[in-house]
Amino acid sequence: MKKYIIYIGILVVGLLLGWFFFGNSSNKEKEHNHSETAETNQMWTCSMHPQIMQPEAGDCPICGMDLIPAEASSEGLSANEFKLTKNAMALANIQTSTVGNSTSNDATIKLSGKIVENEEANVVQASYFSGRIERLNISSTGEEVRKGQLLATIYSPELFSAQQELITASSFKESQPALYKAVRNKLKLWKISENQINQIEASGKVKQNFPIYATVSGTVSEKLVEQGDYVKQGQALLKITNLNTVWALFDVYENQVELFKKGQNITITSNAYPNKEFKEKVDFIDPTFNPSTRTVKLRVVLNNKNREFKTGMFVEGNIENTMSKKEQSLTIPSSAILWTGERSVVYLKTNPDEPIFEMREVTIGKQLGDQYEVVDGLKNGDEIVTNGTFTVDASAQLQGKKSMMNKEGGKTMTGHEGHTMNKATDKIEFNTAIEKSFQPVINAYINLKDALIKSDVAMASNKSEIFRKALDAISVNERAQTHNYWSKLHKTSKGINENVSLKQQRKQFQILSDNLIAIIRNFDEIESKLFVQYCPMADNNKGGSWLSKEEQVLNPYFGDKMLKCGSVKEIIE
Repeated sequence: MKKYIIYIGILVVGLLLGWFFFGNSSNKEKEHNHSETAETNQMWTCSMHPQIMQPEAGDCPICGMDLIPAEASSEGLSANEFKLTKNAMALANIQTSTVGNSTSNDATIKLSGKIVENEEANVVQASYFSGRIERLNISSTGEEVRKGQLLATIYSPELFSAQQELITASSFKESQPALYKAVRNKLKLWKISENQINQIEASGKVKQNFPIYATVSGTVSEKLVEQGDYVKQGQALLKITNLNTVWALFDVYENQVELFKKGQNITITSNAYPNKEFKEKVDFIDPTFNPSTRTVKLRVVLNNKNREFKTGMFVEGNIENTMSKKEQSLTIPSSAILWTGERSVVYLKTNPDEPIFEMREVTIGKQLGDQYEVVDGLKNGDEIVTNGTFTVDASAQLQGKKSMMNKEGGKTMTGHEGHTMNKATDKIEFNTAIEKSFQPVINAYINLKDALIKSDVAMASNKSEIFRKALDAISVNERAQTHNYWSKLHKTSKGINENVSLKQQRKQFQILSDNLIAIIRNFDEIESKLFVQYCPMADNNKGGSWLSKEEQVLNPYFGDKMLKCGSVKEIIE
């Protein structure tokens, strides 16, 4: 019995020793395997550019700094969801808002238009007889004329002969009154007044030159002849316009036609008078549709007795939406939408408590002011990104998720300075007209860049104004086809003015450069080679790019302080 007790004791001690030595080893192995798994799923980011997410350690593709381990991502994300750190959200100023039904009637629709002559007040001053212009009293267009003012004198062989006939017929007007009357009527057909005819008859002398008087008061808008020219009967000499009233013509797109009607109230503003509004009514809506621009013309008659409006001036019209208040539409800000080709996408925040996002394709309807109607893709209560959308899209690309340029998702290849090149990229297509119309914009941008290189605030303000005028010269139809780039460039350029500091000008210039580079990358043709240059120290070491026509680096973000800081990162040809 004693022997069995000893055996049992030895067995128990053996089990205890086995557990002590091998149990801990097993636990360590489990911990090791768990650690290996965690390391396998570890993502790496940049302390300066937290939107960068890479599956392994290395250098930041933007600034070249060593990547650091990122915070562990949330579990349970779907294949197309991705998460941003709070640091990245703050640095990129990413903002979201909740989608909700809005009453269509509350929206104000913005229209772009142009001041033109009132065609109903145009008069063409013509010659009522053929001859040679001996003297033209109008030297240039823009001159004001009064009714009855002498415009020109004309020598006419026909009138010379007719005067001789009158003098001869007057000698026997008692015996042949019908002939005498016929000769007088002939002169009247040439707009020779009764008083002029009587003077010729009384003097018995033939006049060499006959005057042409203005039949209306107004402004000479077109000069059609020169002194010494031969003109035919009925030929136009001058075009005279009464500018006491002018027309404001606005382009209305096909999908907006039903929103407008004659008699609607419209508020008109102009860059020439930024603090002044003109309250008018819609006078006419053209029933003819323009198939090339897909627009119809909406007309407003403006009182212009004070000559506030100049023909050719751009104006903006704000008009109340006429849709019924009962008609509800889901609308989102234009800043939330990214356009590429035929697709429109937004970024949906899928978790209300975490910065988790997912790309969502949407179908866009009518434009209502700064809002767009959503036909399909979103529902009431969805939370979407409304500021920093491009940054969120860049993060989606870097994490291999569905994005604006990569609708299938998957791995991406990162090029220089964070420029993402997807294996299946949807290039934004622009027609040749848009690419040509942007060339003056590029040239104006280069001049603005040169002003910032010189650190000249006043010059930069002036060049910014010229840049904005180059944008304004782009037709309304072409602006609508730039996938929101035109409005971003126009809005940003307003921040570079004489009332801000050089530091603020350069900050706005960086945003301007990013957007201009983005749209030009999609062009098939440009007039000259462009160099995309980059300084890693710009914007407090966040980095900044700019365009140059010269390969030599001259830094617009630092000027003389660090004139040659930077390098060429891309060539656009």
